[in-house]
Amino acid sequence: MNRPGSIVFRQGAGRLSLDFLRTLRYRGDAGEVEELRTPDELLAWAEQCCACAPAAGSRPVRQEDVNRAREAREVLYGLLAGRLDGTGPVPVPAEVRARLNAWASAPPPVPHLDAAGRLWWQAVDVAGAVLSLVARDALDLVTSPAMERVRRCAGPRCGALFLDNSRPGSRRWCSMGACGNHEKKRARRERTVPASG
Repeated sequence: MNRPGSIVFRQGAGRLSLDFLRTLRYRGDAGEVEELRTPDELLAWAEQCCACAPAAGSRPVRQEDVNRAREAREVLYGLLAGRLDGTGPVPVPAEVRARLNAWASAPPPVPHLDAAGRLWWQAVDVAGAVLSLVARDALDLVTSPAMERVRRCAGPRCGALFLDNSRPGSRRWCSMGACGNHEKKRARRERTVPASG
């Protein structure tokens, strides 16, 4: 249900909340790219990554929803990255806890079977419902043993967080097809460049 010309958002981080964090590409790099700029982009993310669409009579996604989604993303990133860099639970300030709990408590989307037999999720407030799903997933992740398997991509520009489901737990790249291949190509170029003498 992607709209023509819409962004194809990156998925495959292993958890919905980690995919949501990836809507800010190259975090902290000079070439940082914001993928959630407009209501249409937030709606496209909801459709692509959550299979969530507006229900009949739903309110439109507005720019303030986009701003709230980006705020939520950064709060969630701080929570997950803070836990990633330490061991055990990290104290969460009361204001942050209140926001996280409020986002998680919003009504989630409800299932809807379409005429073609496909399952979609619908909500009257798509932005609020999607933030509910993302916040619930992040809160579950940060308080579960799975958090020990969250890694930061070793790509020099990437830094995306992903869930390492590999058996040995030694995965280094958010995507072997993207960051992993870039690193392999870079290493191969370095090996084939003759040493100057």
